[in-house]
Amino acid sequence: VGHCHPDIVKAAHEQNQLLNTNSRYLHDNLVDYAERLSKTLPEKLCVFYFLNSGSEANDLALRLARQYTKHEDVIVLDHAYHGHLTSLIDISPYKFRNLEGQKEWVHVAPVPDTYRGLYREDHEDSVTAYANEVKNIIEQAHKRGRKIAAFFVESLPSVGGQIIPPAGYFQKVAQHVHKAGGVFIADEIQVGFGRVGKHFWAFQLQGEDFVPDIVTMGKPIGNGHPIACVATTKEIAEAFAATGVEYFNTFGGNPVSCAIGLAVLDVIEKEHLQAHATEVGNFLMKLLKEQKIKHPIIGDVRGSGLFIGVDLIK
Repeated sequence: VGHCHPDIVKAAHEQNQLLNTNSRYLHDNLVDYAERLSKTLPEKLCVFYFLNSGSEANDLALRLARQYTKHEDVIVLDHAYHGHLTSLIDISPYKFRNLEGQKEWVHVAPVPDTYRGLYREDHEDSVTAYANEVKNIIEQAHKRGRKIAAFFVESLPSVGGQIIPPAGYFQKVAQHVHKAGGVFIADEIQVGFGRVGKHFWAFQLQGEDFVPDIVTMGKPIGNGHPIACVATTKEIAEAFAATGVEYFNTFGGNPVSCAIGLAVLDVIEKEHLQAHATEVGNFLMKLLKEQKIKHPIIGDVRGSGLFIGVDLIK
């Protein structure tokens, strides 16, 4: 919402002057913030875990998926990056290809990129073709006696080149993943919070009928202050709690972070920033497309709201 936004600075300053508790003790800010966030998400995503960073959120999402499914393996998209913890480097082809390589429990699916990918705009049904790649991975894994815990995906692959997956892809992938006993995790850390303009969450670009099992968020959630969140269903949360090992995070969900989180949501609403992202994004896309006509080096211009990619080619 902008550097040093006065409303965010004020919320942090006021809360900083009061006693800071850790999240073993419920505080109104924590409950109010969870309630506010829940209004932006589909109804079934109604349990919230608060953390300090996107990496922490993605690591917890992995734990939730594995505890719920009792499976280990994870399917990710090529070029993906999900964070800097050891567990996340393992599911980030962008990183592990330059480090220790691919673990046996990690499976890499092609990016659903209709410009550069395996199946392009001229393909008769790129959605099904890309979803079938995931289905094939699941079948191959099953033949080797492995079981899928999760399909872990950024709702719009960003490090991979600001890719907009074709609508309907997530629904088809989710069918294959659910059938295999896995869950669908949508990483909204870079792309959530109204950045795509017409929707608050990037996964909503896939259509009203699509709801992930777990959503992770970070970065914009605190406008630069370290706060992150995992939202999931009651069923998954209950399976996680059933171990008897409670989830605890000293700073996650502390009153200062939640006051800032609430202020961010207020500013997005008050200053109509979602509509602003749509308007400015459309304007920028229009200008970029005009450049594309003039310059053969611009192969593709794609985007939604202020999530925009310009593909430069030889």
